[in-house]
Amino acid sequence: MKLRGLYAITDSQLLAGKFLSYVEAALEGGVTLLQYRDKSSDEARRLREAEALRDLCERYKTQLIINDDAELAARLNVGVHLGQTDGPLSPTRALLGSKAIIGSTCHAQLELAEQAAKEGASYVAFGRFFNSNTKPGAPSCSLDLLDDAKRTLHLPICAIGGITLDNAAPLVAHGVDLLAVVHGLFGADSSAEVTRRARAFNELLKV
Repeated sequence: MKLRGLYAITDSQLLAGKFLSYVEAALEGGVTLLQYRDKSSDEARRLREAEALRDLCERYKTQLIINDDAELAARLNVGVHLGQTDGPLSPTRALLGSKAIIGSTCHAQLELAEQAAKEGASYVAFGRFFNSNTKPGAPSCSLDLLDDAKRTLHLPICAIGGITLDNAAPLVAHGVDLLAVVHGLFGADSSAEVTRRARAFNELLKV
């Protein structure tokens, strides 16, 4: 499967009261990967929401990714995204099997991406590139890093961190395959606007 396009990431607070309607609006506009990101400890709710997203994603032929929770991903038979504090990637690859999509957060370090590639990552994520509400303390990345990554890695490259329709074009020009977006997609005042933004992001990536 070719990993190129919009990578939508949910935010429980931002989507409070409109969670499924906004997610479906994004899927309507075309989403390659949808990441369920919920840092709460309410496991029953997380399972319920993740199952609802899995069903939605199946309908729209979109791949669901669970943030940081390989057990939940295994239970639902979907992919997972691992941060640097989640330990090595290899055991997760063994747990989920060779076909599962596994992404790895590499911050602003090419070495982390090379390591993730060796351990079986499906894509690597660099960021943040702009000021980000979700990851305000993350180190910032340069466009030069993307050029280096494109030269040395043979994996899809994802950019994350404060990405909007106004600032995404240079990232695409420097070889990014996946644009990971939270507020720039879901911080809209109607579901129709979410769909419009999703289509516009894909237009930038020529998907």
